[in-house]
Amino acid sequence: MKIDTLTDAIGEWLRGTGPESDIVMSSRVRLARNIAHFPFVSRASEQERFDTEALLRERIAAAPIGGSLEYIDVGHLEEIDRQFLVERQLISREHAEAQGARGVAIDGREQVSLMINEEDHLRIQCMHSGLDLAGAFEQIRAVDEEIEKVVPYAFHPRWGYLTACPTNVGTGIRVSVMLHLPALVITRQIDKVFRSLHKISLAVRGLYGEGSQAMGDFYQISNQTTLGKTEEELIEQVGDVVPVLIDYERRAREFLVRETQENVHDQVSRAYGILRTAQTISAEETMQLLSRVRMGVLLGLIGDVTIPDINVLLVRTQPAHLQKIRGVELDTNDRNIERARYLRHHFEGGTEPAN
Repeated sequence: MKIDTLTDAIGEWLRGTGPESDIVMSSRVRLARNIAHFPFVSRASEQERFDTEALLRERIAAAPIGGSLEYIDVGHLEEIDRQFLVERQLISREHAEAQGARGVAIDGREQVSLMINEEDHLRIQCMHSGLDLAGAFEQIRAVDEEIEKVVPYAFHPRWGYLTACPTNVGTGIRVSVMLHLPALVITRQIDKVFRSLHKISLAVRGLYGEGSQAMGDFYQISNQTTLGKTEEELIEQVGDVVPVLIDYERRAREFLVRETQENVHDQVSRAYGILRTAQTISAEETMQLLSRVRMGVLLGLIGDVTIPDINVLLVRTQPAHLQKIRGVELDTNDRNIERARYLRHHFEGGTEPAN
């Protein structure tokens, strides 16, 4: 697969068609797996990493799911292409920055992503639009079962699936939901909410997962440990909390409209105005302004923009995407100018809507 073919494509999770997609951007389930009798990636030699990548690439291609996947050799990609895949949520930042033989297999809808030689030999990821943990889990379980028929997993009868990080031992599952919570941020309730999540062993991370900062009021909520619980229990743990967060966010939005409507309308209008007219703008400011506009669309304050359009802009205005669209590498200042030009062109009607 050539990265360029992904530039104009739209991943399923960006379409905003899933349940509760006004607040829940995506639901993701990830499984960590390792090959029996092979050293973990962090302890493997360069040749052993090469052998692992070759074996998994061959076995996955031979599995039934292999016919629907396209393989990308991450180890031979340019830095900008690796960052592009990170921005698209198809690989992790750690996978992009690692060394040695590694790859990723992706399906056409960008729902399934198989990272080879990340922290573990294999990271299986399924991502759906909106709040659809059950659908993502059903899909990833089917993918996992197919691969397990052709790949001998490292498994202990007492401890479960063996992983490089102790927090993943057991089921090897990480369940996460990406939420857009601007009203809780504006009403200064977000820290209280996060403290409550930490008390029940749920982690809060930024847009790109572990170690990343929150941008544009987007947060990932996920389980912290897997040992001692079944997959279903972990899905339920996250799934039970998310509706509560959705309710908090909706109540905060209702409060803003009821009590501070003029102020909220002003914030949204200013954000929309800057996006339409700016001559230079950073990625961070763009995310924050798009966040406000996204909330404004959902509150009925802006009528000529759709949620899928905003979702796509959140990704396509990121540094690597912007440079891939432009077809040339740009320094920070030039990216800021190009980003503003791209936004002006989009809002003037020069960009095709999300399809």
